[in-house]
Amino acid sequence: MSVIRNVIYKILTLQEKFLRKRLEKTLGAKNFSKRKKHFSKGCTLDLSSLADEEKNKFEAELTNILKTYDYDTKQILGYIKNSGTDVIYIKDAGKILNTIRENEGFIYPATGLKAVYLSFLTNKKFALRTKEMFIVSEGELNKYYFIYHVYNWFAFKNNIYGIDAQSQELLKKYLFTNADTKELQLNDIYKLKDAIKQDKAAIEFVVKLCRNYEGAKQALNKLQNNGSAKL
Repeated sequence: MSVIRNVIYKILTLQEKFLRKRLEKTLGAKNFSKRKKHFSKGCTLDLSSLADEEKNKFEAELTNILKTYDYDTKQILGYIKNSGTDVIYIKDAGKILNTIRENEGFIYPATGLKAVYLSFLTNKKFALRTKEMFIVSEGELNKYYFIYHVYNWFAFKNNIYGIDAQSQELLKKYLFTNADTKELQLNDIYKLKDAIKQDKAAIEFVVKLCRNYEGAKQALNKLQNNGSAKL
């Protein structure tokens, strides 16, 4: 499990660095974004302009939810479903979703051909528009990879910039293709920058959570081995 977790972190970190470098070549060092938004549940905000206290508030709320369900994936998926997001179990979900450049986990609202594919996949119906959903395989999920998707889902529910479907489609386009960012319009540049920043925030949250969890577990194991702790 530790090896899988490290590989996931490596891939996600390289993804963020790769996209940031490509976008910097287009923008230079100048930061065009001057938006000033603030965190309030149900309101739109820009993660890059959050004060530390506001960002901590958002992540503290998510951490509290995760702790409430003891970081158990099935219980958290139950909470997600009760929050109005469909949770669908599909055998070999990762392989099937790869066809439309999606990963197992949180799926953003879709339109067009992607929506048609997802609607047939999930409920055998034809639809040109689908709402957000979680698609996962049966069986145990990697905890840290799962929490990365939960972070994005929670950000989506709070209308954070960069977590909308359009921004995420741009992220995938410039991650998985050789498209030139110089072709982007200014509005799309904002969206891609926001998507990269949001991806980075999700990665950092998972890494911090992992360090805290692993550190606490090691401390407990040490105490147990020394006969100073009991379960």
